[in-house]
Amino acid sequence: MLNLLQEAGPTLQVAGFLDHSFVNGEGFRSVVFLSGCNHHCPGCHNLSMQSFNYGDTLSSKDVFEKIKKNAPLINGVTFSGGDPFEQSERLVPLLENIKSLGLTIWFYTGYTYDQLLENESFSQLLPYIDVLVDGRFEEAYKTDTKKYIGSSNQRILKLLDGSIQEELCF
Repeated sequence: MLNLLQEAGPTLQVAGFLDHSFVNGEGFRSVVFLSGCNHHCPGCHNLSMQSFNYGDTLSSKDVFEKIKKNAPLINGVTFSGGDPFEQSERLVPLLENIKSLGLTIWFYTGYTYDQLLENESFSQLLPYIDVLVDGRFEEAYKTDTKKYIGSSNQRILKLLDGSIQEELCF
Protein backbone atom coordinates (compact mmCIF):
# COMPACT_ATOMS: atom_id res chain seq x y z
CA MET A 1 0.00 0.00 0.00
CA LEU A 2 1.26 3.45 -0.94
CA ASN A 3 1.15 5.58 2.22
CA LEU A 4 -0.57 8.76 1.07
CA LEU A 5 0.48 10.56 4.23
CA GLN A 6 4.10 10.26 3.14
CA GLU A 7 3.86 10.34 -0.67
CA ALA A 8 1.72 12.47 -2.97
CA GLY A 9 0.43 9.56 -5.04
CA PRO A 10 -1.22 9.95 -8.44
CA THR A 11 -3.12 13.12 -9.30
CA LEU A 12 -6.87 13.21 -9.74
CA GLN A 13 -9.10 15.70 -11.54
CA VAL A 14 -11.53 16.62 -8.76
CA ALA A 15 -14.75 18.43 -9.62
CA GLY A 16 -15.76 18.95 -6.01
CA PHE A 17 -15.64 17.65 -2.45
CA LEU A 18 -18.30 17.52 0.26
CA ASP A 19 -17.06 17.04 3.80
CA HIS A 20 -20.44 15.74 5.00
CA SER A 21 -23.51 14.38 3.23
CA PHE A 22 -26.56 12.29 4.11
CA VAL A 23 -27.87 12.03 0.53
CA ASN A 24 -24.98 10.42 -1.37
CA GLY A 25 -25.17 6.98 0.21
CA GLU A 26 -26.14 5.42 3.49
CA GLY A 27 -24.87 7.10 6.65
CA PHE A 28 -22.85 10.27 7.14
CA ARG A 29 -20.33 10.44 4.28
CA SER A 30 -17.71 12.55 2.58
CA VAL A 31 -18.20 12.79 -1.18
CA VAL A 32 -15.53 13.07 -3.88
CA PHE A 33 -16.83 14.24 -7.26
CA LEU A 34 -14.38 13.28 -10.01
CA SER A 35 -14.29 14.97 -13.40
CA GLY A 36 -14.85 13.23 -16.70
CA CYS A 37 -17.70 11.20 -18.10
CA ASN A 38 -18.24 9.62 -21.50
CA HIS A 39 -21.91 8.70 -20.98
CA HIS A 40 -23.43 12.15 -21.69
CA CYS A 41 -26.80 11.13 -20.25
CA PRO A 42 -29.61 13.51 -21.28
CA GLY A 43 -30.83 15.29 -18.14
CA CYS A 44 -27.56 14.78 -16.23
CA HIS A 45 -27.58 16.95 -13.10
CA ASN A 46 -23.75 17.20 -13.05
CA LEU A 47 -23.34 18.34 -16.65
CA SER A 48 -20.24 20.47 -16.05
CA MET A 49 -18.47 17.49 -14.44
CA GLN A 50 -18.59 15.57 -17.74
CA SER A 51 -15.54 17.55 -18.86
CA PHE A 52 -12.24 15.82 -18.08
CA ASN A 53 -10.70 19.25 -17.39
CA TYR A 54 -13.33 20.55 -14.97
CA GLY A 55 -12.29 21.30 -11.40
CA ASP A 56 -8.88 21.07 -9.78
CA THR A 57 -5.94 18.72 -10.20
CA LEU A 58 -5.17 17.35 -6.72
CA SER A 59 -2.79 14.73 -5.45
CA SER A 60 -4.30 11.59 -3.96
CA LYS A 61 -2.59 12.65 -0.73
CA ASP A 62 -4.52 15.94 -0.66
CA VAL A 63 -7.83 14.14 -1.18
CA PHE A 64 -6.95 11.54 1.45
CA GLU A 65 -6.02 14.21 4.00
CA LYS A 66 -9.46 15.82 3.58
CA ILE A 67 -11.12 12.43 4.11
CA LYS A 68 -8.88 11.57 7.07
CA LYS A 69 -9.80 14.88 8.74
CA ASN A 70 -13.47 13.85 8.50
CA ALA A 71 -12.92 10.19 9.49
CA PRO A 72 -13.95 10.57 13.13
CA LEU A 73 -17.37 11.86 12.00
CA ILE A 74 -18.16 9.88 8.84
CA ASN A 75 -19.22 6.32 8.04
CA GLY A 76 -17.66 6.30 4.60
CA VAL A 77 -16.75 7.97 1.33
CA THR A 78 -18.81 8.21 -1.85
CA PHE A 79 -17.27 8.69 -5.29
CA SER A 80 -19.45 10.33 -7.91
CA GLY A 81 -18.91 12.68 -10.77
CA GLY A 82 -18.60 12.65 -13.73
CA ASP A 83 -17.93 8.95 -13.64
CA PRO A 84 -15.20 7.94 -11.18
CA PHE A 85 -14.28 4.88 -13.24
CA GLU A 86 -12.90 7.21 -15.91
CA GLN A 87 -9.98 7.84 -13.52
CA SER A 88 -9.76 4.23 -12.35
CA GLU A 89 -6.04 3.73 -12.97
CA ARG A 90 -5.22 6.51 -10.51
CA LEU A 91 -7.64 5.54 -7.73
CA VAL A 92 -6.21 2.33 -6.24
CA PRO A 93 -3.81 3.99 -3.74
CA LEU A 94 -6.55 6.32 -2.51
CA LEU A 95 -9.06 3.47 -2.09
CA GLU A 96 -6.50 1.35 -0.22
CA ASN A 97 -5.82 4.19 2.19
CA ILE A 98 -9.53 4.90 2.74
CA LYS A 99 -10.10 1.23 3.55
CA SER A 100 -7.24 1.39 6.12
CA LEU A 101 -9.38 3.93 8.01
CA GLY A 102 -12.24 1.41 8.27
CA LEU A 103 -14.57 3.49 6.08
CA THR A 104 -17.06 2.11 3.56
CA ILE A 105 -16.82 3.10 -0.09
CA TRP A 106 -19.75 3.81 -2.42
CA PHE A 107 -19.31 4.39 -6.17
CA TYR A 108 -21.81 5.92 -8.61
CA THR A 109 -21.27 4.98 -12.25
CA GLY A 110 -23.09 5.02 -15.56
CA TYR A 111 -21.52 1.67 -16.39
CA THR A 112 -23.29 -1.56 -15.50
CA TYR A 113 -21.57 -4.07 -13.25
CA ASP A 114 -21.09 -6.40 -16.25
CA GLN A 115 -19.43 -3.62 -18.26
CA LEU A 116 -17.06 -2.96 -15.36
CA LEU A 117 -16.08 -6.64 -15.25
CA GLU A 118 -15.21 -6.57 -18.96
CA ASN A 119 -12.70 -3.72 -18.49
CA GLU A 120 -9.50 -4.67 -16.64
CA SER A 121 -8.80 -1.09 -15.54
CA PHE A 122 -12.32 -0.68 -14.14
CA SER A 123 -12.62 -4.13 -12.56
CA GLN A 124 -9.48 -3.61 -10.44
CA LEU A 125 -11.49 -1.16 -8.31
CA LEU A 126 -14.38 -3.51 -7.52
CA PRO A 127 -12.72 -5.28 -4.54
CA TYR A 128 -12.49 -1.91 -2.72
CA ILE A 129 -16.14 -0.94 -3.28
CA ASP A 130 -18.78 -1.82 -0.68
CA VAL A 131 -21.77 -0.44 -2.59
CA LEU A 132 -22.00 0.21 -6.33
CA VAL A 133 -24.79 2.27 -7.86
CA ASP A 134 -24.69 1.19 -11.50
CA GLY A 135 -26.41 2.17 -14.73
CA ARG A 136 -26.81 5.32 -16.74
CA PHE A 137 -29.27 7.99 -15.67
CA GLU A 138 -32.30 7.53 -17.94
CA GLU A 139 -34.58 10.56 -18.01
CA ALA A 140 -37.56 8.41 -19.05
CA TYR A 141 -37.18 6.44 -15.80
CA LYS A 142 -36.47 9.42 -13.54
CA THR A 143 -37.62 8.81 -9.98
CA ASP A 144 -37.90 10.90 -6.86
CA THR A 145 -39.33 8.08 -4.78
CA LYS A 146 -36.28 5.81 -4.56
CA LYS A 147 -33.43 6.75 -2.28
CA TYR A 148 -29.87 7.11 -3.67
CA ILE A 149 -30.76 6.70 -7.38
CA GLY A 150 -31.89 9.11 -10.08
CA SER A 151 -33.72 6.69 -12.39
CA SER A 152 -35.44 3.38 -11.71
CA ASN A 153 -33.18 1.43 -14.11
CA GLN A 154 -30.22 2.01 -11.80
CA ARG A 155 -29.27 -0.62 -9.22
CA ILE A 156 -27.73 -0.38 -5.76
CA LEU A 157 -25.44 -3.39 -5.41
CA LYS A 158 -23.76 -4.56 -2.23
CA LEU A 159 -20.34 -5.96 -3.14
CA LEU A 160 -17.95 -8.21 -1.25
CA ASP A 161 -14.47 -8.72 -2.70
CA GLY A 162 -15.76 -7.34 -5.99
CA SER A 163 -18.70 -9.75 -6.33
CA ILE A 164 -22.38 -8.90 -6.03
CA GLN A 165 -23.82 -10.07 -2.70
CA GLU A 166 -27.27 -8.58 -3.09
CA GLU A 167 -29.26 -5.78 -4.66
CA LEU A 168 -30.25 -3.24 -2.03
CA CYS A 169 -33.56 -1.40 -1.86
CA PHE A 170 -33.98 1.77 0.17
